[in-house]
Amino acid sequence: MNNASVNVTVVGLQWGDEGKGKVVDALSRGCRYVVRFCGGANAGHTVRVGEERYALHLIPSGILHENVVNVIGNGVAFDPAVAWQEIDALRQRGVKVAAGNLRISAAAQVVMPWHGMEDRLSEGRLGDRKIGTTARGIGPCYADKARRTTAVRVGELLDPAALREKVRRIADVKARTFEALYEGPDPIDAEAIAEEFIEHGRRLGPMIANTGALLRRAIASREPILFEGGQGSMLDIDHGTYPFVTSSPVTACGVPAGAGVPPSAVGQVVGLVKAYTSRVGAGPFPTEQDNETGQRLRDRGHEYGTTTGRPRRCGWLDAFAVRYAADLSGAGEIALALLDVLSGFDELKICTGYRLAGRDMEDFDPQIMGEVECVYETVPGWDEEIAGSASFDDLPDAARRYVDTVEALLGRPVGLIGVGPDREATIVHHTGVRGLRA
Repeated sequence: MNNASVNVTVVGLQWGDEGKGKVVDALSRGCRYVVRFCGGANAGHTVRVGEERYALHLIPSGILHENVVNVIGNGVAFDPAVAWQEIDALRQRGVKVAAGNLRISAAAQVVMPWHGMEDRLSEGRLGDRKIGTTARGIGPCYADKARRTTAVRVGELLDPAALREKVRRIADVKARTFEALYEGPDPIDAEAIAEEFIEHGRRLGPMIANTGALLRRAIASREPILFEGGQGSMLDIDHGTYPFVTSSPVTACGVPAGAGVPPSAVGQVVGLVKAYTSRVGAGPFPTEQDNETGQRLRDRGHEYGTTTGRPRRCGWLDAFAVRYAADLSGAGEIALALLDVLSGFDELKICTGYRLAGRDMEDFDPQIMGEVECVYETVPGWDEEIAGSASFDDLPDAARRYVDTVEALLGRPVGLIGVGPDREATIVHHTGVRGLRA
């Protein structure tokens, strides 16, 4: 047995919000570790257990399972204040969160208060040209990571004297920069910030670790690991619809660097896809339906951001873009989410390709998505509500044909089918993931 049959990586293949939390929660049952390797509190993963709904932003989605060690890797932009809000909320609901089941990389970058300030000031200055960030400070945090001299790592929270001095120095740089670039920025209280983050370090101390070494030991011992992606592939800093993207590598390509493991540890890759498409914020969206169809998808799918509450833009499934993303991450199978949202449509459309200047495009290119015309295949819809269907055979003929069409267009099996928000509302179909069988 090799690592490919032990570990699994879950990544979104669209613009995020594909339902990764639910799938990670389902796959976590067979894993020892669940690892976040990218992004920050701008990612929102939702898990429903009975009547309980858990919205997770930084804490990995395996936290609801006993005997799972949840790891926040070095590639994450870590906001201690948000993390503590989540930890406290989980504990109040009876979920164990302690050093035994949550480990935070000492090498992860810390989101500081001036990062959120910079995010808001920058977006405000851009006006109509703004990127549409969540204003959580994630982009500025990663920018400081690359700048190095103005970055703070989680491990530095454990040395109060050194942290206090570093915060003073960086705060001075940021205050001067903001004063030069923006009109009337809020003052930065370096002393108050230092005390706040020293306290974060005191509380987080038992959970902070060399998580890369921890995971490499787990790999050597053949303990199963699940790598949990944030956002979606079309928001990848290198391979998405730049510049309308997030600030980290969010495909399976980002796992080794973001978790501190070898490429061979990525294992089986499951690509998450909604049965339609949604997007938050600015940027190209060829299959967007800014009409009654889009509003119907939004209402049926409850398409409002877990992190921001913003209404999402909605449209038909873009199989041409999804296949590109699946190829990029080496996805061996697809998890098709929210199929139940499509109930009640007389007919459904799937984008099978793009046409540019009257010519069919052979290769997908995210940089020209705003200029293309979609080529659609129209398939029959179905009237029956399918939420809670227990098996593939329980689905209406048209729903089964829709899944078959997706498999053919993406060139991959659909392993899991989501038919509702509940934890158990998942049909196990053509999966090859260890421990999951229909």
